Amino acid sequence: MATVVIQKRIRRRGATYPVYYKDPMTGKKKYYKTFQKRKDAQRAANKLRAIIDSGKLENVNQAKTKRSPLTFEETGELLTAKWNQCIEAGELSEKTVEDYYGWLRKANRTFGKKLLAEISEEEILKYRNDLASKNSNILANRVLFIIKQVCKHGMEINSISSNPAQSIKYLSEKHHCRNRFLNPEELEKLLRGCDELSRGGKVMRALILLAAEHGASRQEALNLKWSDIDFEFGGRGLITFYRKKNGVKRTHSLMPRTKAALLEWRNHQSYMRKRKRIVTKSDFVFTWHDGTPIKQFYKSWRNVCKIAGLEGLHFHDLRHTYCSNLILSGADIKDVKEMIGHKDLAMTDRYTHLASERQLMIQRNLAAHYIINGRGLEPSGGHIGVTET
Repeated sequence: MATVVIQKRIRRRGATYPVYYKDPMTGKKKYYKTFQKRKDAQRAANKLRAIIDSGKLENVNQAKTKRSPLTFEETGELLTAKWNQCIEAGELSEKTVEDYYGWLRKANRTFGKKLLAEISEEEILKYRNDLASKNSNILANRVLFIIKQVCKHGMEINSISSNPAQSIKYLSEKHHCRNRFLNPEELEKLLRGCDELSRGGKVMRALILLAAEHGASRQEALNLKWSDIDFEFGGRGLITFYRKKNGVKRTHSLMPRTKAALLEWRNHQSYMRKRKRIVTKSDFVFTWHDGTPIKQFYKSWRNVCKIAGLEGLHFHDLRHTYCSNLILSGADIKDVKEMIGHKDLAMTDRYTHLASERQLMIQRNLAAHYIINGRGLEPSGGHIGVTET
């Protein structure tokens, strides 16, 4: 039978009851949880003992296999080591594993400290539904995929006897494909919101313009280096993006507002480093003052959206903003595909509905052309004829 021990600790505010157990694989003493009441600690100890012994209370008579009870987070750490091996073998890309890490961190906030064997199907199902209602079916499915991978790995290393996530299905994403984009007036509101931020306004302005005027993804923007930008080229400037997701490299002429925002951010960084006597050789555009690359900017992004009255907007929606406004300003689908860096034209087809708006603009211009020039060209003698040769 598994060794599970309840200890009593006397504190100023009363006694507490931490529960410890002996890892059957390593023989080491490990901490489980602390309870305020002894009866709760005893109940948890009985449950933990059953989990370690068999994983199922009803199967106490079957031949028992020793299992090392790991938390969700510990199992995830073992899985990340496997992912890193897949990168070295060329089976997974760095970008893919980077996405996996992000979704795993999100799942860890809820399940990280729990033993993998005590996580139920009902808990995972509720978590999936909560994510979908608060965010989107797409995010819920991505995180569920990682939970399934962690549970599957737990089965492989004999940490659990059954997979609680195996039968949980992914949600439909058919009606959750985001195509939201900002018109020029809304983008101006967002940029004005940057000016009202107490901190981080300059960096957010540069990030937003890179996404809205060049279609830069979060990864492309945060991995951008100063060596990728030539501010003097042709009097306009040139910028190159590298998209890890599909390996596409694309080069744009710098848009005036983006160029100004990047120069302002560079000057601000130089001023702050000189003021704080910080010496760094980092080539990354978006770093903290000590040169450490910025990994995320969720809080600043939420604050900007709140100030602009555009809550619920995703940073990736600015990429849709770029594509949509390209079409509305006269570009066609093939132009958008090349400029956004899609490998397949099918990925750009989501913007075809905007082509009708562009055609309407062209038709209006044609109508105005006929009206204005038709009056001036009409001959005094009657209708316009055709001369045969």
